[in-house]
Amino acid sequence: SKKIENRKIKSITGRMIDIPIKLISNNPFQPRSNFNEENINELASSISELGLIQPVTVRKLKKDSYQLISGERRLRASRLIGLKNIPCYIRSINDQESLEMSLVENIQRQDLDPIEIALSYKRLIDDIQLTQNELSDRVGKKRSTITNYLRLLKLDPIVQTGLRDGFISMGHGRALISVDYKKQITIYKRILSKGLSVRNTEYLINELKNKNNRTSKHKPRFILSTADNLKDFLQTKVKVNINKRGKGVLSISFDSQEDLNRIVRKINNSV
Repeated sequence: SKKIENRKIKSITGRMIDIPIKLISNNPFQPRSNFNEENINELASSISELGLIQPVTVRKLKKDSYQLISGERRLRASRLIGLKNIPCYIRSINDQESLEMSLVENIQRQDLDPIEIALSYKRLIDDIQLTQNELSDRVGKKRSTITNYLRLLKLDPIVQTGLRDGFISMGHGRALISVDYKKQITIYKRILSKGLSVRNTEYLINELKNKNNRTSKHKPRFILSTADNLKDFLQTKVKVNINKRGKGVLSISFDSQEDLNRIVRKINNSV
């Protein structure tokens, strides 16, 4: 019965036992999307020689069924060398707690790329409904650090891929955030072709901005002032173009449907 099964789950919760690998399913909340095959092979070789020193963490779902919480690399490596059983530490948690544990453990790893970290932060904020201050306490990072990682998600997907693959550094990425997507790609290609340092990239971006500012001086002051006010109010890029007859076009940038909805709500609430 269900009561008997619940008593069995409670009796093994908090214990470490050997569990057949075939009974353990992967974690559906696993935030990592990239696993280095070479590293998995090296870990498999180590486990083959020395055994699995650190157990994985699982939760019991139902009779003879477990779900991984943390230890994806160890589980993959153990499967690779054909282990039948694996030492497991059993926790009693729900889906939300499993997601949070997976994300926090993932963030604390040393081999993550900046985009993986940023995506993990975003999921903790969106799915667990944490504020940035609460997230700061959970992961032991300054709020400003978390903000800097989250801002990387505003980069063009091509630039994000370059950051994930190590073609550019987080410093390059932070510099590129300040320009629009089209310029991001142009500057990104130049970084790769010229081997630009972060400082040289920042210098190049400032030169482009100064050039744009010189061009914008020809626009009426009220146009520039209005664009700046809207930019501050909507917290996004705003462009205003005007012709000689005084007619113009107002352009408001958004990064996603969610960002667009945020802007619309802000405008509606101000009316």
